[in-house]
Order: sequence, then structure tokens, then C-alpha cells
Amino acid sequence: MKLRIPFETVRATADEALLRIGLPEEKASLCAQIHTESSADGVESHGLNRIPRFAVYVRNGWVDPEADPVLTGARGAVENYDGRLGVGITNAIFCADRAVELARQHGIGCAALHNTTHWMRGGTYAWRMAEADMVGLSWINAESCMPMWGSDEKSVGNNPFCIAIPREKGPIVVDMAMSLYAYGKLGVYRLAGEQLPYPGGFDREGRLTTDPGAIEETMRILPAGYWKGSSLAIALDLAAAMISNGRSGIEQDAATMGSCGGCSQIFIAIDPYLFGDREELQAMLDHRVAAADSAHPIDPDRPVRCPGENTLLRRKESMERGVAVDEQIWNQILDLATGRMDVVDIASF
Repeated sequence: MKLRIPFETVRATADEALLRIGLPEEKASLCAQIHTESSADGVESHGLNRIPRFAVYVRNGWVDPEADPVLTGARGAVENYDGRLGVGITNAIFCADRAVELARQHGIGCAALHNTTHWMRGGTYAWRMAEADMVGLSWINAESCMPMWGSDEKSVGNNPFCIAIPREKGPIVVDMAMSLYAYGKLGVYRLAGEQLPYPGGFDREGRLTTDPGAIEETMRILPAGYWKGSSLAIALDLAAAMISNGRSGIEQDAATMGSCGGCSQIFIAIDPYLFGDREELQAMLDHRVAAADSAHPIDPDRPVRCPGENTLLRRKESMERGVAVDEQIWNQILDLATGRMDVVDIASF
């Protein structure tokens, strides 16, 4: 069952929960804001739904709430940081902001981060760079949780890639896993008792299925574009590890520190006005987006929109009606926030 809860109530409750599990005040506040914004934007899977699991990771020592990134190398517009297994959200925000600062100096900036933890909603950082008036690109590598094409066992990370275009009438933002549905999205559908709109993986008999629970059981999620998705996943893994001088996905497998424990992340910001006039380029964006959005829809009730536009509509609805939160998840966060439970059991996720 979904509840609608006012944004500020959700944020304040998440803040209290994060404080109780040991985050310093400033980090708890920032993470609570990001988790709440993610759910408000419709990305529940990596918003509030992740707080219970994050609590377990802190308890297990897989996340150090006190750690901050440390600069380990720099050359021109590129800097390398050791995340020291700190909080994934705050580490990633630091590096996204640093990439923007470098781009203001050089036209392009890259912050490469190794030895960090799960950044939660990947699109957060692309949106942040776009809102700073930069083209933003970011990606991450992760432990093996998806089969390579042609295999029936998990052998590569479901490594998300994000790109954002700073359009004044609303950024165009792609935030995509390398599978048709990320595991977090499967959990959202399962908790809601719903089937997937399209087959998203294989069941125990090797048949494509829309049953999210059956896919979670086999861990045979379907790569987006079949062989293309798994090929991109391995390329993103290697590039992140190489540029950041960090762990690859297979080394994260050996570390066994939960999802994305000790992972590598890349943040690139590019000044879009290096060679063109702002007004002319913004007019070009508006013209292109309008043409795409006017494409004839298959379903008249579901107009075609560029990526990011539906997010803004969901954000507006959440601010007006309240953030949609799964009742089970909300009760777990309340238990953490009020001290009724020290760490939530995540066996059902």
C-alpha cells in the first residue's frame, strides 16, 4: 500500500533515522534531503527504500559515517579521490561539485572517485551538474549482479550511466541501469504487488517473465538491449576502475561489502557554451525537445516526453499531494527514527 506523506515530514523523519544510525548531523541532513527528493521524483527504489539497507551497511562497518574523500592525485582538469568507504551520497556530491569547479576553470572537469560506497540514485549527480549549468556525465561500477549475454549466472555489475543536458526550461536527464529494470525497481513492483510492464528477466525455468519476485530469486535480470547492455556494463566497469585507479566489479565481489562496497565512480562536467552562444544553444535545445515531444504517441493518454520531463511532473505532484512511500518501508523508517528498532531486517528486499 502506498501512503502520501508531506515532503517535509518525510525529510525530517529520514533525517532522524539517519542520525540514530550514526551519521553526523550535516551528513544526515544532506542524505535525508537526497533520499526524499529521489522518492519525490518517483525513484523510490533508490530513495527512501534504501534507508533500511543503508542502516545495515553502517552497522556492518561497510560504510564509515565519519570518512570524507581525500585527494590522491591531480593533473590539469582531472582529480582523483579516495572515498575511504564514506557515505556514498556525500562522497558523490563532493565529487560532482568538484567536477563543476574544474569545468569552470578548464572548460571540462573530471573527478574520479575510488573506494567509495553506493551513491543511491545515480541521476542525483547528473541533475546537480545540469543545475550548475554544465553538461554532466557520471557512472559507477558495482559487484556482479547481472549475467553477461549468453550466460545464466551473474558475472557483471548493473553499472548505471547518467547524462544531463542543462536546458533552462528543464534539464534533459538520462539515468539508466544496464538492465531493463534495476533490482531496486523490481522491489518497488514486488512491494506494490504488481507485474512488470515488460518482461524483465528469467524465472527458474529459464523463461522470460514479468514477475519481479521470480527475477529477484534467480538474479537473471535482462540486460537492456540484450548483448548491448551487458557489453556497456563491462566497458563502464573497466573505465571507472581504470580512470579512478580503483576496484573493478570482480574485486568488489571478493571484498563482500554489500552493494557497491568499495566501488569506483566517475563525474565529468563540461561547459556547454565553450563554442556557442547561450541564447542560440538554448533555442536549439527547445526546438529539438519540442520536435521529439510532438511525436505521435501509441497511447493518446501517454504523450511522448524527453527524459527528465516526467520527473519534473512527478516532483510537482509530490510537493502538492505528498511523497508516495510504501507503507512497509515507511514503518521501518519510523522504527529507526523513533528508536523502536536499531537496524531494520532487510531479508525481504
